[in-house]
Amino acid sequence: MFDIDRWVEIWVTITRNKTRSLLTCFGVFWGILMLIILLGSGTGMKNGILGNFKGFATNSLFFYTDRTSEPYKGFNKGRMWQMRNRDIESITQNVAGIEDISPIIWGNSGDKNIVYGQLTGSYNVKGVLPDYFNIESQELHYGRLLNEIDIQEKRKVCLIGTKVNETLFRNQDPTGKYIRVNGLYYQVVGVVKARSSSINIGGRSEESVFLPFSTMQQTLNQGDILHFLCVSVKLDYPVQEVIDEISAVLKTQNEIAPSDPQAVGIVNLAAQFSTFTMLFAGIDILVWLVGMGTLLAGIIGVSNIMMVTVKERTKEIGVRRALGAKPFNIISQVMSESLVLTALAGLLGLSLGVFLLDVVNKLLTTANASQESTTFFENPEVNIQTAIAATVVLLFSGLLAGLIPAWRAMQIKAIDAIREE
Repeated sequence: MFDIDRWVEIWVTITRNKTRSLLTCFGVFWGILMLIILLGSGTGMKNGILGNFKGFATNSLFFYTDRTSEPYKGFNKGRMWQMRNRDIESITQNVAGIEDISPIIWGNSGDKNIVYGQLTGSYNVKGVLPDYFNIESQELHYGRLLNEIDIQEKRKVCLIGTKVNETLFRNQDPTGKYIRVNGLYYQVVGVVKARSSSINIGGRSEESVFLPFSTMQQTLNQGDILHFLCVSVKLDYPVQEVIDEISAVLKTQNEIAPSDPQAVGIVNLAAQFSTFTMLFAGIDILVWLVGMGTLLAGIIGVSNIMMVTVKERTKEIGVRRALGAKPFNIISQVMSESLVLTALAGLLGLSLGVFLLDVVNKLLTTANASQESTTFFENPEVNIQTAIAATVVLLFSGLLAGLIPAWRAMQIKAIDAIREE
């Protein structure tokens, strides 16, 4: 049952020496405040840095060609080679861990290479397969993405980025209209913008024109050469195994020494993402250790003050024991006082920490509203699970702080307490 008299007594005891209680509470308040701010700051840094990967498949790999570093089968060292369509077919057939695959070829991005009427601009031109948009996902503003029928029929269609749309069509819906790309006309079927704000392949999507891979190969008159290869790995499939298998296929197909470490260039985004994930897991552990250390200092202060309080109330406790107070009553009284002190200070620190993080978040949102640049600190927050965990730690600490003083109170004998002056 809830005993109102008991809680009134606890409150009177705490407020009897206001200065001491406030100073004691400040240690706990500061500890939980620092814990919340550190956790929120760690989350903000994590959101900012991992936001760079937003829109990119975090299990993606990118392959490109480089000069050979070893002679092989009559070919000299330093030979330059090219990936071809047959390589894509062999990789698709022989590598089981691939989720999506798309080659890329680059077109001419010279001066004023994109034209609509009297309006012109200089933009990147890429030939891709539909799977590309699973690897670097796009925000679709108008129309549709490229599809398999575009590839099979070698349609003269294109996707344009939002910047291209702004220059040529003043941000109006351009679907169905024709633009000239490197001297040839293509029908616009959609407008896109990459979800990723800082990572891109061969230029930002909003400043690019995407063509069907087969169409662009034909118009470039370069045969079946491809310039770049994008791959995403199936979930829970070993990334390094996929890298080794693809590299082996490319080397076998193109007469490259199996031990050549340079001929096949690789960008392993999956490894970078994994590194960042481990880094932030370590930061989280460090933050909890530092925060808990600060909170522990406050809890020790509460425990010391409760010891002083028990010493001051020796006679009172003795009288209670003489009048028949049970051990549980004495223990619960002391631990309840400790819990109330800790909870009041801690919940105030928790609330202030969340409030400060919210203020910082709103200021950052306002400052970045008109900017498209990447920030390395974004949306600092403490989620509900962390708040609950901090509250549980706080309440447990409050009980722990009162444990030793309560045990000390239990050692007081009634006759000795009554004799004490």
